[in-house]
Amino acid sequence: MIRNSAIGVVVTTLLSTAAVAETIEIKMLNKTADGERMAFEPAFVQIQPGDVVKFIATDKGHNAETVKGMIPEGSEGFNGKINEEIEIPFEIEGLYGVMCKPHYAMGMVMTVAVGVSEAPDGFLNGRVPKKAKARFEDQLGNL
Repeated sequence: MIRNSAIGVVVTTLLSTAAVAETIEIKMLNKTADGERMAFEPAFVQIQPGDVVKFIATDKGHNAETVKGMIPEGSEGFNGKINEEIEIPFEIEGLYGVMCKPHYAMGMVMTVAVGVSEAPDGFLNGRVPKKAKARFEDQLGNL
């Protein structure tokens, strides 16, 4: 009897933990409602570890992938295919820079903040196109 109760507690705990995770949808767009061209909408999300971000190929010609050097230590990057949706569970706390590779130089980037409220030192170091860097800086203002 005790064994069955213990199993029930474990199963209930696992189910309630899974139920807490959220899925956030991000659209990949040629133009936002505000007139911004080549953009993710929203361009900044603040989530908790375990939440899932679903990148939706709303307009053709876009993908979502992490920017090299702009992910937390110990996490793996991701690389979505052009014109395809991709769902990414974010398990490790930190800041993630995400880009659309074909439109990176045009500034098509977004920031995913997982359980953090400030950017790590050097987050924008490295070779970041001017327009992408300006958008990242604007997004980091949301922290």
